[in-house]
Amino acid sequence: MRKTVIFGPLVVLVLLGAQTATRGWSAETKIKITKLTVQPSSIVLSAQGEERHVLVTGEAADGNRIDLTSDARFEPLGDGVRVDAAGFLYPLKEGETKVRVSAGGHTAELIAKVGPLGHAASLSFLRDVAPLLNRAGCTAGACHGAAKGKNGFKLSLRGYDPEFDYNALLYEVSGRRINRAAAEQSLMLAKPTQSVPHEGGLQIKPGSRYYKTILSWISEGAQFGDPGKDAVVKLEVLPQEIFMARPGMKQHVLVTAYYADGSLRDVTREAVIKSNSATTAKVADDLVEGERMGEANLMVRYQGKFVTVPVTILNPEPGFGWKQLAQHNYIDEQVDKKLKRLKIQPSPVADDTVFLRRVYLDLIGLPPTPEEARTFLENPEKSRLSRGRLIDQLMNRNEFVDHWALKWGDLLQSNRKYLGEKGTWAFRQWIRDSIASNKPYDEMVRELVTATGSTYQNPAANFFRVNDDPKVAMQNTTQIFMGVRMVCAQCHDHPFEKWTQTQYYQLAAFFAAVGVRPGFDSDEQIVYLKREENQLKHPKTGRIVDPEYLVASAGAPPIPDAGDRRKALAEWLTSDNNPFFARAIVNRIWSYFFGRGIIEPVDDIRASNPPVNEALLQALAKDFIEHDYDLEHVIRTIVNSRAYQTGIATNKWNETDATNFSHFMPRRLPAETLFDAISIATGSAPEFPEVPSGFTAQQLPDPHVGKGGFLDMFGRPERESACECERRNNMTLPQAMNLVNGPTLAEAIADPDGRVATLILAGEPDRRLIDELYLATLSRFPTNSEYDDALTYLQKGPGRASRAQDMLWALINSNAFLFNR
Repeated sequence: MRKTVIFGPLVVLVLLGAQTATRGWSAETKIKITKLTVQPSSIVLSAQGEERHVLVTGEAADGNRIDLTSDARFEPLGDGVRVDAAGFLYPLKEGETKVRVSAGGHTAELIAKVGPLGHAASLSFLRDVAPLLNRAGCTAGACHGAAKGKNGFKLSLRGYDPEFDYNALLYEVSGRRINRAAAEQSLMLAKPTQSVPHEGGLQIKPGSRYYKTILSWISEGAQFGDPGKDAVVKLEVLPQEIFMARPGMKQHVLVTAYYADGSLRDVTREAVIKSNSATTAKVADDLVEGERMGEANLMVRYQGKFVTVPVTILNPEPGFGWKQLAQHNYIDEQVDKKLKRLKIQPSPVADDTVFLRRVYLDLIGLPPTPEEARTFLENPEKSRLSRGRLIDQLMNRNEFVDHWALKWGDLLQSNRKYLGEKGTWAFRQWIRDSIASNKPYDEMVRELVTATGSTYQNPAANFFRVNDDPKVAMQNTTQIFMGVRMVCAQCHDHPFEKWTQTQYYQLAAFFAAVGVRPGFDSDEQIVYLKREENQLKHPKTGRIVDPEYLVASAGAPPIPDAGDRRKALAEWLTSDNNPFFARAIVNRIWSYFFGRGIIEPVDDIRASNPPVNEALLQALAKDFIEHDYDLEHVIRTIVNSRAYQTGIATNKWNETDATNFSHFMPRRLPAETLFDAISIATGSAPEFPEVPSGFTAQQLPDPHVGKGGFLDMFGRPERESACECERRNNMTLPQAMNLVNGPTLAEAIADPDGRVATLILAGEPDRRLIDELYLATLSRFPTNSEYDDALTYLQKGPGRASRAQDMLWALINSNAFLFNR
C-alpha cells in the first residue's frame, strides 16, 4: 500500500522586461496594417545637439497594435531637422517642420518644432555625466557603489548622492579621477576604456558617445551643475502599457526626463530598463520581446526616478470565448474583468469536499474531524448558502482565534527571547482578546504604536520590548502596517523607491523618545518617554532630525515639538487618507488565502513592485475602510468569493496562469497546521512541554515550545523578523524523509489510543474503517475505485490492524493531505 510520494515545489509564473537593443524585425510587417500612429505626435527641440526619437505603431485589422519603430522611415518635409540612421531627430533650423513617417504601407505625420538655437548649454555632472556612470554600471553594488567601494574608490550606490560622487571624482585624494589639465588622461576615462588596467573591464568604448560627453565635460571645467535646474523631477515612459497579442512580438520604449527648469530630454539610451520576469519578457536596451504568455512589469529607472510599465502577452491559441461564471461579490467582478481582457478563462468552483477542507484549514488552521466532514457532506442542501453558513460557524469558533493569533504572534515577534516567558503569555493574550472581540484594526495598531507602561499591565507595550531602538521600531512599524521596507534607506537612498536616507531618519525620529527600563516584578519592563537623549541625529550631517511623515496626506495631524509624538504618527498611519495602511493589510490577508498577495511580497509595497490587479486591491481597501477597519469583514468577503472557492483543475486558457487567481494554487500546510492535521488524522493527542494538556500546535505561545523538532523542520518561524518570508512553506527532502521514517508520524499512527486502534478494537466493519480513514485525512469519502483498492488491501490476509496503519500512513503522505487544495 505504501507508494512513493513525490514532492515538487509549486512554480510561480511571473512577469516581463525591457532595455535598448538592435532595431529591426520585419516579421511584424507581414501583418495587415490599417492605421499608423506616432507617439508623441509632436516634439520640441530647443538646443543644439539635442536628440529625440518617437514610437511608431501600426494598428492591425483585428485591433492589435504592432510596434513598427524599427521599420519606419522618417522624411523631413523641410530643412528644420535631420534624422540619423537610428531614427533620432536633431535640430538644424528654427521653426516648425513636418516629418513624414512611413511603415507597413501607411504614413503618418510628425510635427517637429525647433526653438531658438543658441549655443549648446555647458555640460554638468548632474544632468549629463552622472546618468552615464549609472548606466555604465560604475555605481552598481558590484562595482564602486559597493559598501566599501572597489580598489580604494567609492561612489554612492546607483548614484543616489551625486554630490558625494562629484567630490569623490574631483577632490578625494585617494581616488581622484579628474585631470583638468589633460582631460583625455583622466583616470575617469582611462579606467573604463582600459587604457590603464581596470578590474571592472571595458565599460566605455573610446570614441563612443559616452566617452565624448565625459571628455567634453572635463574639458569645459567639470561643472557640478545647479540642482535647482538640473534635477530630474519626473520621468515619463511610452507606451504606458505594453500589450502583445502573442509571444515573439517586440516593443520599443521611449523614456523622457523632465527637469526642474522646465526642460525635457530623451533619456532612453541612458535609462536602466529591466524586467521582473525575463522568462516572460526579455529586455535588450530599449527593446522588449515577449517570450511566453503571461505578465511582467518593466522597471524604468533614471536619476532616482522610477516608472513601472505593465507588460501583457496573450495566449496565441485561437478560439477563445469568454464564459461568464457566477460572481459572488465585487472580488469576482474585478478578477473577471482582468481575466476576460487577458483571454484567461477561470476554472469553476470546487466541489463541496474540496471546499470543506480548504475553508477549515484557512479559517481555523485545522481540518474537519471525520464527524464534522460527514455532517457537512451528507447535508442534502448543496448550495452557496450552506457554504456561507459554514464560514460564519467557523469564524465564531475558538480555533479561529487561535489560528489568527498565531499569525499576528509571528508578525509582532511574540517570543520569550525578547519578552520573557510571562511577557510572551501576556502579549499572546492581548492578541487573542483583540481578535476574539474583532477589535477594529486601526484601533489595534494605535494601541501598539503608542503603548506605554508596564509590559505586564499593558501587554501592548511588549511591542517596544521587541522594537527597543528607534530605527528598528520604525522599520518594523512600516513593514508590518504599511507593507513598506525602509531598511534599504538606512545607509543610502532606497535603490528601488523614492524613499531617501533623510526620510528614513525623519520617520525613525517619532520613536526617538521611547525608552525601556526594568520594572518592579521579575522580568517586567516599563515603556516610557525619555527626557534626555530623546533626539535622533542624521549620520551624514550630524544634525538633529525632526520627525516627518513618509508621505503627505490630507488631514494629517500636526507634529508636536515635544512630548509623545507617536500619537501623531499613529493618527497619520491609521488615517483613511494614508495610501498604504488599508492596502497593506488587505493585501496581506489576501495572501493567507491565495498563497500570494495582489502585491508580492506582501511587505514590499513600492512603485517598482506594482499589484497584479490594481482595481481589485483598491476595491478591497475601499471596502475595508468603509466597514471601519473590520478584519472579519475582509476575511468573510474573501472566502465567500468565487475566486477563493474555485478549483485547482485548469483549462487550456488558464493552465499557465499563476498570478491572476483564475484557479486555486495548492499550498503546503504550514508547520502547525500540518502537525495538528496529523493529530486529527491519527486520533493521537500530542503532549507539549511547558503548556497545558490538550494544547494544539497553533496554540503554542512561541517557538521556544517544541524547539528543534517537527515544527521547526517544517518551517515554523523563529519570530525574530517582521517579514512574512521567515515562515517557510516549501517541501524539502529532509521533510519527506521525516514523514516516511520520522518518529512524529510513526508514534501517532501506532498510538494505542489512536484512531486505528480505536476502530479495530470497536470491531468496525471494513466499509466504516475505510470511510473513517479517508474522512480523517482527506475530509471526504473514498471514491468507488479507492474503496475497492483499500478493501482488497485490507483483506489480503492477517494483520488487519497493521494494514490499516499502512493505509493511514499512505494517506497522510499523499499530496492531497500535505497540501491545501
